[in-house]
This record gives sequence, structure tokens and C-alpha cells, in this order.
Amino acid sequence: MEKEIRVWDPLVRIFHWSMMLFFAVAYLSGEEESDIHIYSGYLILGLLVFRLLWGFVGTWYARFSNFVYSPETIIDYIKAMLAGHSKRYIGHNPAGGAMIVVLLLSLVVVTYSGLKVYAIEEGAGPLAMPATELGFIQSAHADDDDEDEHEHEYSYEAEHEDEEEEFWEEIHEASANFVLLLVMLHIGGVIVSGRLHNENLVKAMITGRKRAE
Repeated sequence: MEKEIRVWDPLVRIFHWSMMLFFAVAYLSGEEESDIHIYSGYLILGLLVFRLLWGFVGTWYARFSNFVYSPETIIDYIKAMLAGHSKRYIGHNPAGGAMIVVLLLSLVVVTYSGLKVYAIEEGAGPLAMPATELGFIQSAHADDDDEDEHEHEYSYEAEHEDEEEEFWEEIHEASANFVLLLVMLHIGGVIVSGRLHNENLVKAMITGRKRAE
């Protein structure tokens, strides 16, 4: 029987499968702008905060220092993988490590842009303008004696808000689609790497164990 070692700690595995689930829910419910979409977005944000912290203080194979490689190393690994003779890594290989980093950064963009859209559309969320500031703006308008100037300012603010909302909506949609593309590439990389080294990487992310060197 082959000797196995523990590689992925329980928190990394929970993060991995939870992120996959919540991103799928958020992506599929995005057109409806439902509470499900909003709540799943908040859960993704919480997972991101955890993973970024765990990348510095977590177990050895979960740390960024274990799987962040130089661009030259990443390119060399991809060339070797395509040629069918890449080196086996116990933790994330250079290509997988780069994919993790890009995925995390892309998800940060997705969640931030989603919070911006939510703040502009609903006036809610952590990025929404404080009520005290809104009250100050409304009071300033109420004290304005020039009705035409008031209407002009209001029209300008409304137009500016619409443009800002459209901008963040486009960023949110584009970044979400980019993450979906990364996920598909990630799955492809897992399949290729698993076949090259004759191991089940999906099972390893479930059990946390991999074949020892």
C-alpha cells in the first residue's frame, strides 16, 4: 500500500468546496438580483477574507510562500506539463499556485464591484453612503433658493449615479465571467496534472491526503 501524507487541512478543503458552491449560486442567481445572490456574495467575501489570512498564518501547504513561484518557474512548468514530463509537487504546482492567486484576486474584484452596485442601487451594504452624509446633501438642496439650479444639480447627480452604476455593473459582470473562465482552466489543469502523475486530485481535496514522494 502506498504511503500517504496529510496535505490539505480541513479549513482549506472547506474553503475550496464552499467557494465553488457559493460562486455557482451567485453566478446563476445574478440576473435575478435576488437576496440569494446578495447573501452568497457576502459568504464569498467572508471566505476570501479567511483565505487571504490563512495564506499567511495557515498550515504549510496552505501558505502563499509554499506555492507562489516566479514567472519563469511557472512558464517552465507549463511547458513541461504540455510536453508530458512535468515535475510532481506535493502541494500546489507552480501553475496551480498561479491560478489560485489569480482566482483570489479576481474574486476580490467581483465582490468589490458587486458591493458597489448594491450600494448605488439599494443604498445598502458596507460601501453605501452613510445616512448622515445623505441627510447633509438633502438639507443643502432644501436650503437652495434657486429652483432651476437645484433641478440642474439633481439631474447632474442622477446622471452621474447612473453612469457609475453602469460602470460597476459592467466590471461585476466581466469579472464574474472571467472567474468562470479561470475555473474551467483550473479544472482542465487538475485533469491534466492528475493524469500525468497518476493521482486523483479531486479525491485529495476531499480527504486532504496525497501520495507521498
